[in-house]
Amino acid sequence: MQENGLFDRSLIQAHRRRAMAKFAPGTDFLLARAADDLEDRLATVERRFPVAVDLGGHTGLAAEAIARSGKADEIIRIEQDTAFLHGPFPAIVADDEALSLGPASVDLIVSLLSLQLTNDTPGALFQIRHALKPDGLFLGTMAGGGTLGELRESLLAAEAELTGGASPRVAPFADIRDVGGLLQRAGFALPVTDVESFTVRYDNMFALIADLRAMGMQNSLLGRSRRPVPRHFFLRAAEIYAERFSDPDGRIRATFSIIWMSGWAPHASQQQPLKPGSAKTSLAAALAETEKSKKAP
Repeated sequence: MQENGLFDRSLIQAHRRRAMAKFAPGTDFLLARAADDLEDRLATVERRFPVAVDLGGHTGLAAEAIARSGKADEIIRIEQDTAFLHGPFPAIVADDEALSLGPASVDLIVSLLSLQLTNDTPGALFQIRHALKPDGLFLGTMAGGGTLGELRESLLAAEAELTGGASPRVAPFADIRDVGGLLQRAGFALPVTDVESFTVRYDNMFALIADLRAMGMQNSLLGRSRRPVPRHFFLRAAEIYAERFSDPDGRIRATFSIIWMSGWAPHASQQQPLKPGSAKTSLAAALAETEKSKKAP
């Protein structure tokens, strides 16, 4: 059956299985960084969560971070494939685009670097909010705009130069303003987003591509070209990359951007915005009083 949307979801899982089978220490640095940040963010939340869910993390790093934070009594992992399920945590095999959680059934849901690969991200966020108990918390990350921008530009430039056309080779990533809108659309209360961008340096483009493969981050776009790619294409792309994005020492730069998002399932105890017209003092009066105080001797 043909999938709809941007991504070949079965191919994403195949890439991740292959990466896990060939895992080498350090190649999961993006998820490890996000998991460390997750632990720090949970440390600032002044409450405990009876039931927490690590959704689609495929490595267990998020579940381990929740456990280290000491903020959850029970941690459940949800993965699309049993190949990703290992370690001490109870687990459920389910699609993160079709959650098998009941309504208002869990207290905390965490998703690290997975939602940007869903074909129905608004629907996935709505299901997450629906599965949270009132005043339950969602914490998640997505790859943001700018991620692998140098690689995208180099591949497009090489293909346009050699063939006169271009096919999608790097997935599009979300803008932080769009992510905030998605949280509101899904019904989250008190939505917050922020972004962290950082640069990783490599000897050359092929070293970067090797790392992406080791993370299971190959091209999984449904619209990708199926034609075999000649070696001279990648050689030319590597030359363009080095010409445009290298430092004086010859090493190239690769940008990664991580968008953090949080939101709460609505609850009566949460801070509510003031109703229109409920202010005791008008803005005009406040400004007039400020001007008056400035002119006073």
